[in-house]
Amino acid sequence: MISRRDVILSTLFGTGYVGLRALATGLPASLLLRPREALADPACAAPDKAQYVIFNTSGAGDPINANVPGTYEDPNITHSADATMAPTPLTMRGRTFTAAAPWATLPQAALDRTVFWHLMTNTPVHPKEPQVLELMGATPAGEMLPSLLAKQLAPCLGSIQPQPISVGALTPSEALSYGGAALPVVPALALKATLTNPAGPLTTLQPLRDQTLAQIYDVYRNGATPAQRRYIDSLVTSQQQVRNISQDLLSALSSIKDNSAASQIVAAIALIQMNVSPVVAVHIPFGGDNHRDIALATESAQTVSGVASIASLLQQLSSAGLADKVSFVSLNVFGRTIGPGNTDGRQHNPNHQVSITIGKPFQGGVIGGVGPVAPDYGATAIDSKTGAPGGDVAAIDTLAAFGQTLLAAVGGDPSAITSPSGSGKVIAAALA
Repeated sequence: MISRRDVILSTLFGTGYVGLRALATGLPASLLLRPREALADPACAAPDKAQYVIFNTSGAGDPINANVPGTYEDPNITHSADATMAPTPLTMRGRTFTAAAPWATLPQAALDRTVFWHLMTNTPVHPKEPQVLELMGATPAGEMLPSLLAKQLAPCLGSIQPQPISVGALTPSEALSYGGAALPVVPALALKATLTNPAGPLTTLQPLRDQTLAQIYDVYRNGATPAQRRYIDSLVTSQQQVRNISQDLLSALSSIKDNSAASQIVAAIALIQMNVSPVVAVHIPFGGDNHRDIALATESAQTVSGVASIASLLQQLSSAGLADKVSFVSLNVFGRTIGPGNTDGRQHNPNHQVSITIGKPFQGGVIGGVGPVAPDYGATAIDSKTGAPGGDVAAIDTLAAFGQTLLAAVGGDPSAITSPSGSGKVIAAALA
């Protein structure tokens, strides 16, 4: 019988665990699979732009849209009255905005790379999160945005697999697919149990390195050109580097105690360090499905903890030397109602959802805005050049424009996404 451990290892590292050999040697998985043909693979079109992506998504429809910059100009919008959520000024790229206090706690360097996107997902239905991740029909062949990003980024980053990995899906609607096939979820605890046990793969990286290099050098001994040999040698990881990789990953993964947001973040960063996939999906709670939320207490508490989780993620990326190589992206199924009368809970809002992007490719600010849309509020149109509310990107196309801009930001092809009414386009103001 195939054990769960074997299933997880195969999911992460491929048939024959080629990904472990890539981790142990520093050589791309493509070269290990096809030693001669791989050297002829076309170069990445935009290697300097390529980013790993930590993709936060929730099928609950969290009320992120109720307390971010762009929602404090209209006095009729209802915000939490909790002291921890007091309206607070924050600065992004020299411009001052108002938001709930937790957002102002992000480091200034992070805020200057943070974009708050006011978007319309056009659904109030929880189970339609897969369709929202497919940008409501705007992606090619119904590919989910995380998968489309991963597919375009994998050749640039040389990842073990092009499929994204989810460590945080809490409901079936949050599970990802790739090319129409459902992908397994790898919870943080399962990742820890698989990789950190005494006989686990991270403890045997050095002998695996030596064995794999012997095989590769044997293949190239008689047929490789001097330039090809120099290229291979330039990629090879030393024994000391392998020892450090093993120790660092074992230490990080051993700190995982549960499947919480904090543990998902540790797992996501470890997967990126192992170069398993260009995109790792997590679930950081930001208030959840808060129909009955007296005094918006849960919304307030989880906004505080959610922003703290993002701050911790950014700090850990910086410590790992990944601050310029990884971007954070969020997209939920819908937002919540924010008009008068929403003091003890919020309802589903198909017209307004807020996404967040943080990373080197982005120029901090607010894209789009919010205005009255019966019976509540909704996202406005967007000016594609300035990012201001109103303009040439219709509200119905803002979700597609978000996806197009993400692809452009990481060196992908934004033309792969087509908007419902044709007005979607890259929002230049969001790009650094």
